[in-house]
Amino acid sequence: MDARRWYPFRLAISNHSNQEITVAYPQATIETDKGTITVELWDDVAPGHVKNMLDLGGKGFYDGLGFHRILDNFVIQGGCPNTKEGANGTPGTGGPGYNVDAEFNAREHEEGVLSMARSGDPNSAGSQFFICLSRGGCQHLDGDYTAFGKVIDGLDVVQAIANVDKDGNGFPTGDMPRMTGGIKAVATA
Repeated sequence: MDARRWYPFRLAISNHSNQEITVAYPQATIETDKGTITVELWDDVAPGHVKNMLDLGGKGFYDGLGFHRILDNFVIQGGCPNTKEGANGTPGTGGPGYNVDAEFNAREHEEGVLSMARSGDPNSAGSQFFICLSRGGCQHLDGDYTAFGKVIDGLDVVQAIANVDKDGNGFPTGDMPRMTGGIKAVATA
C-alpha cells in the first residue's frame, strides 16, 4: 500500500502577516495490554523511520510483540520479534530482516519521545523502538539516536508499562507488557 495514503501531508503556509499555519503531523496508535498510546510522527526530520514504522505496523509486524527492556527514568523498549509468544531467539536481538539508515536530527530526547533502538552501528535500526521516560535520563541520546515522534496521548500508559516488575537488567519478571493491537496509522478525513 502506498504510504501516502496512510497519513496526510503537512503543509505550512505563510501569509503577508508573517503567520504560519501548520497542519498536524501524521499520527499512529500503539495498542497495548495497558491501554492505547497515540504518537505524532515527525516525518519532516525522519521520513524513513516514520515510513518504516507505518509500513511494519500496516503488515501487522508489531501485533503481539512485547516491551522487553524497561529501565526506570530512561526508556521502555519494544518491537523485537523475538518477544512474540513462542518465538525463538533472545529478546532485544531481532528485527525485520533489514536496516534503516540513521536520520539523526536536532529533536531532543525528552519524556514521551519515540526513537529507534539500534546496535553500535548507527545504520542498524530495524523495528525496535523506545519511548523516553525523562529528559534527564535520555539527554545523552541527542544526536546519536533517531528521534522520530512523540507521545501526544497515553503517557499514563507509558508509565504503567514502566511500572511493571522487572529485574536489574530491565527485563519484566512477570507478564511482559504487549502490543495487543500493534501499531496503526490514524486515519484522517
